[in-house]
Amino acid sequence: MLIVDRLEGEWAVIEWEGGTFNLPREFLPAGVHEGDVLTISLERDEESTAQRQRAAQRELDDLLRRKG
Repeated sequence: MLIVDRLEGEWAVIEWEGGTFNLPREFLPAGVHEGDVLTISLERDEESTAQRQRAAQRELDDLLRRKG
């Protein structure tokens, strides 16, 4: 469970499992207030991951060609 402890400028202080962490307010839904309970969902972006891997491989290939 994530709870909005307080809002401080551009940051929200979020309570989670007995501790707190800061999260940019821009990540929160509109209308969030102190004391609100939040849910969070993360998913892997397979296409963006693949694009980054391809770009990294191209850079490595370029570097190896220049050294070889």
